[in-house]
Amino acid sequence: MLALMISFKSTTGFSLQRGLRVARGGAQSTFRLASSSTTDNDNDNDTPYDLVVIGAGSGGVRSSRIAASYGQKVAIVEPQLQHGIAPDYSAIGGTCVNVGCVPKKLMVFASRYPNAMAEAAGYGWQGATAGTFSWETFIEAKNAEITRLNNVYSKFVLGNAGVEIVQGYGCLNGKNEVLVKDANGQVIRTLPTQNTVIATGGWPNLPSIPGIEHAISSNEIFYLPKQPKRIVCVGGGFIALEFAQIMNGLGSDVTLMYRGDLFLRGFDQDVRELLNDEMETNTQIDLQFNTNPAEIIKNDDGSLTVVTEDGARVETDVVLMATGRNGKINGLNLESAGVETQGSFIPVNDYSQTNVEGVYAVGDVTNRIALTPVALMEGHSLADTLFGGMDRPVDHDFVASTVFTTPEIATVGYTEEQAAAKFQDITVFKTKFRPMAHSFPKTETYTLFKVIVDTATDKVVGVHLATDGAGEMMQGMAVAVKMGATKADLDRTIGIHPTSAEELVTMRSPSYHYKNGIKVESE
Repeated sequence: MLALMISFKSTTGFSLQRGLRVARGGAQSTFRLASSSTTDNDNDNDTPYDLVVIGAGSGGVRSSRIAASYGQKVAIVEPQLQHGIAPDYSAIGGTCVNVGCVPKKLMVFASRYPNAMAEAAGYGWQGATAGTFSWETFIEAKNAEITRLNNVYSKFVLGNAGVEIVQGYGCLNGKNEVLVKDANGQVIRTLPTQNTVIATGGWPNLPSIPGIEHAISSNEIFYLPKQPKRIVCVGGGFIALEFAQIMNGLGSDVTLMYRGDLFLRGFDQDVRELLNDEMETNTQIDLQFNTNPAEIIKNDDGSLTVVTEDGARVETDVVLMATGRNGKINGLNLESAGVETQGSFIPVNDYSQTNVEGVYAVGDVTNRIALTPVALMEGHSLADTLFGGMDRPVDHDFVASTVFTTPEIATVGYTEEQAAAKFQDITVFKTKFRPMAHSFPKTETYTLFKVIVDTATDKVVGVHLATDGAGEMMQGMAVAVKMGATKADLDRTIGIHPTSAEELVTMRSPSYHYKNGIKVESE
């Protein structure tokens, strides 16, 4: 083998050194990290690991599993193998599996039954009611499902891949050693390694106000012993919105407090406004904008009082703080390797490398796009680059996402405001209507579709949906947008009738244009 050193420079300024190993005769070539200790998968503690991953969430599990599939010796360090144990709550599988996407989606499903039953009379079902929701029954079933998933990750996803699972709290001890500690801080394992991935994810941010110790986060809400009759949700992001609607659907009295004028900042303005209208019309949520808690008081009967900055008082049983997330870097001893941080996050280049060669970070701890599928892509790309003979920088262009409110909000690409600023000349196609499923029982529930086109190229650069099943619908549209679909491509596509989704390929007349970044109404 002939080994050459190649340096790739990323847009963020870090360089990534890899060895170009070329088989004699030029039969094949692979990009590999120059320092790889072994090609078999034995777990001899005297042999350095090719890769040690700290954190068994989405990005960590994916990077470790793919690395092991290339014959590398890999270990992954995770404090808990079963969910629900305070103060971590999460476990193998990460936030998404334990205290995020999966249990939240189950709660979303549960919360939608009352509205469905309310419409049943319009379809001729007389006397249909939602019945009585049992929080205890649901939580027991939810816990059993998450336990099943924990076991799947341990035994099948990682176990079958040959990844060694090390239970404990991982931290760096220089760039080539990971210490594993128990809950008391005692070192129980030392793992020498050629490469390390930090994949510890994020952690709820709680504001520093008096009485904050009485609030809960999105961790604890999944383990409340009983359903609160009243709950105050604080925040304007997707976590706050989703839980406000979940708890409303399950029968709790909900107050949503947000310090801004309108929630879901950063999403398309039209879908934000439609969701606000839907929540005002079709929920009992008390929406309080331009409102921020100043103090939480615990009363003698165990209830809570939220005092806002303007002096208003709201009585409640639970306060859920959904006010952002920080990178989970406490206790990692990053300074021992000289790893730079920005606040609570770890900056990386396009290959997920930190400023230290051989130390990488993926997922929410890097503060790029905090979504499970993005962490999966980052972890997979990293393993392919280091050990799979590929050159795979991360790809964050046209990442689709969904907010699981009712109706759901799904988006890919640029918002109208972003597109106008970037492309200057854009064409906007938009429609708002009552979908068949709701118009027949005469429910005032509306759908909004918007397609944004770069006028110069006819390429679709943004799609935004507010409708039932928007996430399922958007996945297919995301493929088209990622592949560079034009508006002409959509126009040539035959719709599926009768569906709401057919509107995406039947909108022919522009709603309005932007010229030089200025909105021009269509005649």
